[in-house]
Amino acid sequence: MKKGTIVLICIVGALLLLAGFCVSKYNGLVEAEASVDQKWANVESVYQRRADLIPNLVATVKGYAEHESTTLQEVVDARTRATSITIDPATATPEQVEAWMSAQNELTGSLGRLIAVAENYPELTANQNFLQLQAQLEGTENRISVERQNYNEAVKEYNVTVRRFPTNIIASMFGFETKTMFEAQAGAEAAPVVAF
Repeated sequence: MKKGTIVLICIVGALLLLAGFCVSKYNGLVEAEASVDQKWANVESVYQRRADLIPNLVATVKGYAEHESTTLQEVVDARTRATSITIDPATATPEQVEAWMSAQNELTGSLGRLIAVAENYPELTANQNFLQLQAQLEGTENRISVERQNYNEAVKEYNVTVRRFPTNIIASMFGFETKTMFEAQAGAEAAPVVAF
């Protein structure tokens, strides 16, 4: 074989290896990003489950505590705000996640006030429907915590992949950017004060 042919075969072989490497890294990034998107969808799903339970809970409490209309309206308004904000995990900024979490936290707070109001009505707290709805909400809150943790783990893996050399070169070429994790709200490190 001629020397030029051998050099050409080596160059073509090296280019094929490089192309295979790039395709492999690109596909890995696509898979990691899809995992983050799927985990985000799971987070949204459990928040939606909570939002879907709220009208039933409000209706049950309303039957017993009609003069508590302000609290009931706060819950309905908070639910409306929480369900009106949507985030695309592919383009979410920390500010968007913060706004979404703020709306979810407002809903959580109004639900807490609703449960406190309900405890003033012994016949309501003994109502089987109310007890089932309350148990479902508690279970949903646990699911939210688990799904947020799963999302953060997927984001961590994705962010490490995007930033790790030499994958970071492929990531920057194709526009893969780091994702935003859930973070604790300001003041979450302080224990709540319970006063009777």
